[in-house]
Amino acid sequence: MGDREKKTVLFEQVARVGKALGSGKRLELLDLLAQGERSVEHLAAAAQLGLSTTSAHLQVLRQAGLVTTRREGTRVHYALAGLDVFRLYEQLRNVAGEHVADVSRAREDYLGSGRTSEALEPGYGSVRGSLHESSPDSAQEVSRDELLNRVAAGAVTVLDVRPGEEYAAAHIPGAISIPMDELSQRIDELPSDQEVIAYCRGAYCVLAYEAVDLLRAAGRSASRLHEGMLEWRVNELPVESDPTHTGPAARRLTSTG
Repeated sequence: MGDREKKTVLFEQVARVGKALGSGKRLELLDLLAQGERSVEHLAAAAQLGLSTTSAHLQVLRQAGLVTTRREGTRVHYALAGLDVFRLYEQLRNVAGEHVADVSRAREDYLGSGRTSEALEPGYGSVRGSLHESSPDSAQEVSRDELLNRVAAGAVTVLDVRPGEEYAAAHIPGAISIPMDELSQRIDELPSDQEVIAYCRGAYCVLAYEAVDLLRAAGRSASRLHEGMLEWRVNELPVESDPTHTGPAARRLTSTG
Protein backbone atom coordinates (compact mmCIF):
# COMPACT_ATOMS: atom_id res chain seq x y z
CA MET A 1 0.00 0.00 0.00
CA GLY A 2 1.38 3.39 -0.97
CA ASP A 3 2.59 5.95 1.52
CA ARG A 4 -0.26 8.38 2.25
CA GLU A 5 2.06 11.31 2.95
CA LYS A 6 3.89 10.82 -0.34
CA LYS A 7 0.60 10.59 -2.20
CA THR A 8 -0.49 13.87 -0.64
CA VAL A 9 2.78 15.49 -1.71
CA LEU A 10 2.27 14.18 -5.26
CA PHE A 11 -1.19 15.69 -5.60
CA GLU A 12 -0.04 18.96 -4.06
CA GLN A 13 2.67 19.22 -6.71
CA VAL A 14 0.14 18.62 -9.49
CA ALA A 15 -2.13 21.21 -7.88
CA ARG A 16 0.50 23.88 -8.49
CA VAL A 17 -0.61 23.97 -12.12
CA GLY A 18 -4.25 24.24 -11.11
CA LYS A 19 -3.48 27.06 -8.71
CA ALA A 20 -1.55 28.92 -11.41
CA LEU A 21 -4.61 28.70 -13.65
CA GLY A 22 -6.89 29.93 -10.88
CA SER A 23 -6.74 33.60 -11.85
CA GLY A 24 -8.62 35.36 -14.63
CA LYS A 25 -5.72 37.73 -15.24
CA ARG A 26 -3.22 34.88 -15.51
CA LEU A 27 -5.51 33.19 -18.04
CA GLU A 28 -5.61 36.45 -19.99
CA LEU A 29 -1.81 36.50 -20.01
CA LEU A 30 -1.78 32.93 -21.33
CA ASP A 31 -4.23 34.03 -24.02
CA LEU A 32 -1.84 36.79 -25.07
CA LEU A 33 1.18 34.47 -24.96
CA ALA A 34 -0.66 32.04 -27.22
CA GLN A 35 -0.07 34.64 -29.95
CA GLY A 36 3.70 34.54 -29.48
CA GLU A 37 6.59 35.50 -27.22
CA ARG A 38 6.08 38.82 -25.41
CA SER A 39 7.99 41.12 -23.09
CA VAL A 40 6.65 41.95 -19.64
CA GLU A 41 6.05 45.51 -20.82
CA HIS A 42 3.96 44.36 -23.78
CA LEU A 43 1.91 42.00 -21.65
CA ALA A 44 1.29 44.66 -19.01
CA ALA A 45 0.05 47.13 -21.61
CA ALA A 46 -2.10 44.62 -23.48
CA ALA A 47 -3.70 43.27 -20.29
CA GLN A 48 -3.97 46.77 -18.80
CA LEU A 49 -2.04 45.81 -15.68
CA GLY A 50 0.84 47.42 -13.82
CA LEU A 51 4.33 46.09 -14.47
CA SER A 52 4.79 44.75 -10.95
CA THR A 53 1.40 43.01 -11.00
CA THR A 54 2.13 41.50 -14.40
CA SER A 55 5.55 40.28 -13.26
CA ALA A 56 4.02 38.66 -10.17
CA HIS A 57 1.43 36.81 -12.27
CA LEU A 58 4.11 35.67 -14.72
CA GLN A 59 6.26 34.36 -11.89
CA VAL A 60 3.38 32.18 -10.71
CA LEU A 61 2.98 30.80 -14.24
CA ARG A 62 6.73 30.23 -14.50
CA GLN A 63 6.93 28.41 -11.17
CA ALA A 64 4.17 26.11 -12.41
CA GLY A 65 6.19 25.38 -15.56
CA LEU A 66 3.62 26.91 -17.91
CA VAL A 67 5.88 29.61 -19.36
CA THR A 68 9.55 30.03 -20.16
CA THR A 69 11.70 33.15 -20.17
CA ARG A 70 14.34 34.68 -22.39
CA ARG A 71 16.40 37.71 -21.44
CA GLU A 72 17.35 40.36 -23.99
CA GLY A 73 19.40 43.08 -22.33
CA THR A 74 17.30 44.42 -19.49
CA ARG A 75 14.07 43.02 -20.92
CA VAL A 76 12.58 39.64 -20.05
CA HIS A 77 10.46 37.91 -22.67
CA TYR A 78 7.93 35.20 -21.86
CA ALA A 79 6.55 32.37 -23.99
CA LEU A 80 4.29 29.39 -23.44
CA ALA A 81 6.34 26.35 -22.44
CA GLY A 82 5.01 24.11 -25.18
CA LEU A 83 2.11 23.05 -27.37
CA ASP A 84 0.73 21.11 -24.41
CA VAL A 85 0.23 24.41 -22.58
CA PHE A 86 -1.70 25.78 -25.58
CA ARG A 87 -3.88 22.69 -25.40
CA LEU A 88 -4.30 22.86 -21.64
CA TYR A 89 -5.51 26.45 -21.84
CA GLU A 90 -7.88 25.68 -24.72
CA GLN A 91 -9.28 22.62 -22.95
CA LEU A 92 -9.80 24.59 -19.74
CA ARG A 93 -11.89 27.08 -21.69
CA ASN A 94 -13.82 24.30 -23.42
CA VAL A 95 -14.66 22.54 -20.15
CA ALA A 96 -15.68 25.81 -18.51
CA GLY A 97 -17.87 26.72 -21.47
CA GLU A 98 -19.52 23.31 -21.49
CA HIS A 99 -20.24 22.98 -17.78
CA VAL A 100 -20.47 26.51 -16.35
CA ALA A 101 -23.48 28.37 -17.68
CA ASP A 102 -22.09 31.73 -16.61
CA VAL A 103 -19.13 31.27 -18.95
CA SER A 104 -21.32 31.02 -22.04
CA ARG A 105 -23.37 34.01 -20.95
CA ALA A 106 -20.25 36.06 -20.23
CA ARG A 107 -18.76 35.15 -23.61
CA GLU A 108 -21.92 36.15 -25.47
CA ASP A 109 -22.07 39.40 -23.52
CA TYR A 110 -18.42 40.23 -24.22
CA LEU A 111 -18.45 39.33 -27.91
CA GLY A 112 -21.60 41.37 -28.38
CA SER A 113 -20.06 44.41 -26.72
CA GLY A 114 -18.06 47.12 -28.42
CA ARG A 115 -19.81 46.58 -31.73
CA THR A 116 -20.48 50.26 -32.42
CA SER A 117 -18.11 53.15 -33.07
CA GLU A 118 -18.90 54.57 -29.65
CA ALA A 119 -18.11 51.35 -27.80
CA LEU A 120 -14.79 50.10 -29.09
CA GLU A 121 -12.05 48.73 -26.89
CA PRO A 122 -9.05 50.87 -25.93
CA GLY A 123 -6.78 51.42 -28.90
CA TYR A 124 -9.54 50.92 -31.47
CA GLY A 125 -11.27 54.28 -31.36
CA SER A 126 -10.39 55.21 -34.93
CA VAL A 127 -13.17 53.12 -36.46
CA ARG A 128 -16.04 55.29 -37.65
CA GLY A 129 -19.54 54.70 -38.96
CA SER A 130 -22.53 52.64 -37.91
CA LEU A 131 -21.73 48.99 -37.39
CA HIS A 132 -24.25 46.18 -37.28
CA GLU A 133 -25.89 45.50 -33.92
CA SER A 134 -25.90 41.78 -34.55
CA SER A 135 -25.49 39.02 -32.00
CA PRO A 136 -21.99 37.56 -31.66
CA ASP A 137 -22.78 34.47 -33.72
CA SER A 138 -24.89 36.06 -36.46
CA ALA A 139 -21.95 36.83 -38.76
CA GLN A 140 -21.23 33.98 -41.15
CA GLU A 141 -18.52 31.68 -39.85
CA VAL A 142 -16.03 29.73 -41.91
CA SER A 143 -14.46 26.55 -40.57
CA ARG A 144 -10.72 25.90 -40.66
CA ASP A 145 -11.08 23.22 -43.33
CA GLU A 146 -13.30 25.43 -45.47
CA LEU A 147 -10.83 28.28 -45.18
CA LEU A 148 -7.92 26.08 -46.27
CA ASN A 149 -9.90 24.82 -49.28
CA ARG A 150 -10.97 28.31 -50.34
CA VAL A 151 -7.47 29.70 -49.94
CA ALA A 152 -6.08 26.87 -52.07
CA ALA A 153 -8.64 27.78 -54.74
CA GLY A 154 -7.66 31.45 -54.57
CA ALA A 155 -11.24 32.36 -53.74
CA VAL A 156 -10.79 34.51 -50.62
CA THR A 157 -8.58 37.11 -48.99
CA VAL A 158 -7.53 36.20 -45.45
CA LEU A 159 -7.31 39.20 -43.12
CA ASP A 160 -5.45 39.22 -39.81
CA VAL A 161 -6.80 42.04 -37.64
CA ARG A 162 -4.57 41.46 -34.60
CA PRO A 163 -1.87 43.97 -33.65
CA GLY A 164 1.06 43.85 -36.06
CA GLU A 165 3.47 42.32 -33.54
CA GLU A 166 1.21 39.29 -33.17
CA TYR A 167 0.98 38.89 -36.94
CA ALA A 168 4.78 39.02 -37.11
CA ALA A 169 5.10 36.23 -34.54
CA ALA A 170 2.75 33.82 -36.33
CA HIS A 171 -0.05 34.09 -38.86
CA ILE A 172 -2.04 32.00 -41.30
CA PRO A 173 0.00 31.58 -44.51
CA GLY A 174 -0.97 34.17 -47.09
CA ALA A 175 -2.91 36.35 -44.64
CA ILE A 176 -2.50 40.09 -44.89
CA SER A 177 -2.17 42.25 -41.80
CA ILE A 178 -4.43 45.24 -41.21
CA PRO A 179 -4.86 45.81 -37.47
CA MET A 180 -8.41 46.59 -36.45
CA ASP A 181 -7.62 50.18 -35.54
CA GLU A 182 -6.40 50.83 -39.10
CA LEU A 183 -9.06 48.93 -41.02
CA SER A 184 -11.47 51.80 -41.69
CA GLN A 185 -8.68 53.80 -43.35
CA ARG A 186 -7.23 50.84 -45.28
CA ILE A 187 -10.29 49.05 -46.63
CA ASP A 188 -9.27 49.99 -50.18
CA GLU A 189 -6.18 47.79 -49.80
CA LEU A 190 -8.47 44.75 -49.82
CA PRO A 191 -9.57 43.29 -53.18
CA SER A 192 -13.14 44.36 -53.89
CA ASP A 193 -13.91 41.27 -55.97
CA GLN A 194 -13.19 38.68 -53.26
CA GLU A 195 -14.77 37.74 -49.99
CA VAL A 196 -12.67 38.69 -46.98
CA ILE A 197 -12.32 36.20 -44.13
CA ALA A 198 -11.12 37.88 -40.95
CA TYR A 199 -9.55 36.25 -37.93
CA CYS A 200 -8.02 37.33 -34.63
CA ARG A 201 -6.68 35.71 -31.46
CA GLY A 202 -9.21 33.02 -30.69
CA ALA A 203 -12.69 32.16 -29.51
CA TYR A 204 -12.66 34.95 -26.92
CA CYS A 205 -11.44 37.68 -29.29
CA VAL A 206 -13.92 40.33 -30.44
CA LEU A 207 -11.76 41.93 -33.14
CA ALA A 208 -12.81 39.64 -36.00
CA TYR A 209 -16.48 40.30 -35.20
CA GLU A 210 -15.84 44.05 -35.35
CA ALA A 211 -13.91 43.69 -38.60
CA VAL A 212 -16.76 41.81 -40.28
CA ASP A 213 -19.25 44.41 -39.04
CA LEU A 214 -17.10 47.21 -40.45
CA LEU A 215 -16.47 45.53 -43.79
CA ARG A 216 -20.13 44.69 -44.31
CA ALA A 217 -21.15 48.23 -43.39
CA ALA A 218 -18.78 49.37 -46.16
CA GLY A 219 -20.50 47.07 -48.65
CA ARG A 220 -17.83 44.36 -48.68
CA SER A 221 -18.45 40.62 -48.59
CA ALA A 222 -16.94 39.42 -45.32
CA SER A 223 -17.00 36.46 -42.96
CA ARG A 224 -14.89 35.43 -40.01
CA LEU A 225 -12.91 32.33 -39.23
CA HIS A 226 -14.53 30.21 -36.56
CA GLU A 227 -12.22 30.64 -33.57
CA GLY A 228 -8.73 32.04 -34.28
CA MET A 229 -4.96 31.75 -34.02
CA LEU A 230 -4.96 29.88 -30.68
CA GLU A 231 -7.13 27.08 -32.03
CA TRP A 232 -5.27 27.12 -35.35
CA ARG A 233 -1.99 26.44 -33.56
CA VAL A 234 -3.48 23.85 -31.21
CA ASN A 235 -4.56 21.91 -34.30
CA GLU A 236 -0.98 22.17 -35.63
CA LEU A 237 -2.03 23.86 -38.85
CA PRO A 238 0.66 25.70 -40.85
CA VAL A 239 1.75 29.17 -39.77
CA GLU A 240 4.20 31.73 -41.08
CA SER A 241 6.21 34.33 -39.21
CA ASP A 242 7.51 37.67 -40.43
CA PRO A 243 10.06 39.27 -38.07
CA THR A 244 10.41 42.20 -40.50
CA HIS A 245 6.76 43.16 -40.05
CA THR A 246 7.17 46.17 -37.78
CA GLY A 247 5.98 49.74 -37.55
CA PRO A 248 3.43 51.74 -35.56
CA ALA A 249 0.85 48.98 -35.73
CA ALA A 250 3.28 46.48 -34.29
CA ARG A 251 4.02 48.74 -31.36
CA ARG A 252 0.43 49.58 -30.48
CA LEU A 253 -0.12 47.54 -27.33
CA THR A 254 -3.41 48.72 -25.85
CA SER A 255 -5.80 46.23 -27.43
CA THR A 256 -7.34 43.63 -25.15
CA GLY A 257 -8.99 41.80 -28.07
